[in-house]
Amino acid sequence: MASHESSYTPGSAVEKWIDERLPIIRWSKEHLMDYPTPKNLNYFWTFGGILAIMLVVQIVTGIVLAMHYTPHVDLAFNSVEHIRRDVNGGRIIQAVHAVGASMFFAAVYIHIFRGLYFGSYKAPREILWILGVVIFVLMMATAFMGYVLPWGQMSFWAAQVITNIFAAIPVVGDPILQLLRGGFTVDNATLNRFFSLHYLLPFVIAAVVALHIWALHIPGNNNPVGVDVKSSRDTLPFHPYYTMKDLFGIIVFFIPFAWFVFFAPDLLGHADNYIMANSQVTPAHIVPEWYFLPFYAVLRAIDFNILFIDSKLGGVIFFGGSILILFFLPWLDNVQGAVGHVPSDL
Repeated sequence: MASHESSYTPGSAVEKWIDERLPIIRWSKEHLMDYPTPKNLNYFWTFGGILAIMLVVQIVTGIVLAMHYTPHVDLAFNSVEHIRRDVNGGRIIQAVHAVGASMFFAAVYIHIFRGLYFGSYKAPREILWILGVVIFVLMMATAFMGYVLPWGQMSFWAAQVITNIFAAIPVVGDPILQLLRGGFTVDNATLNRFFSLHYLLPFVIAAVVALHIWALHIPGNNNPVGVDVKSSRDTLPFHPYYTMKDLFGIIVFFIPFAWFVFFAPDLLGHADNYIMANSQVTPAHIVPEWYFLPFYAVLRAIDFNILFIDSKLGGVIFFGGSILILFFLPWLDNVQGAVGHVPSDL
């Protein structure tokens, strides 16, 4: 389905000159406009476009916030308050970035659910699925490190608890923990490491997203009924049909996003994180952000020893396994069901 003849013809001498040297206009027309897309895609397929927009929003707002943030344990908390109170437009930018993390994960969970439900991980889309899981893992790392940056009580203690997971790994656990923290405890070196990685990883995610889209355009889109698209009569050009459909979906998605930003920017956060970090006072309940709760529940659920494996290491194994199993899903599901394996036309 992805292989189709180009209909692009340079419209001027300048376009022809550019096309002969860097065919970016031809590539844009072939892969962003004329790309053949199944006719029957529903709004679950819109979340790929929503996620691309959300990544751009997070990168842009993150760059602006980094201009005013100070990654030092004595100044980080106050620098965030400075952004919220004194920087022109800072309250909105900070709210968009903080709420955007939750909206980003809400969209990615729906995107993953769609892939699972409609069998988008099956052959020949295994690499596409694996790259998607890589993006998800990078997102979790980026979000966790970003949550530490405000240096509130929940930020500090979440960093203590989550980084301590690595200590349960035999032999290499302690060296990894010290490397991650920059010492024997969560301190200024940890904050600097997390700030650097939190700034870097979104650009790594953007690069993997480019590979993800490339991997999508080789076999083409899956579709709700899982049929193999055989001819051009089964498809529509991506533009204007799906660009307009995606645009409508993006606008609808941004309505609750805007509501949170303008009316309840702190609703999704934890009250303890508006108290400056204090290593001498432990919060009553140390909990991660809502989008980490399923994995945190797996970690906490293993409170018993399994043969020679103690409960702490067992929790880490099941926690890591809950993510690792996603990489092998294309080979674990051998059911030749209706979705993804119907060799007929639309």
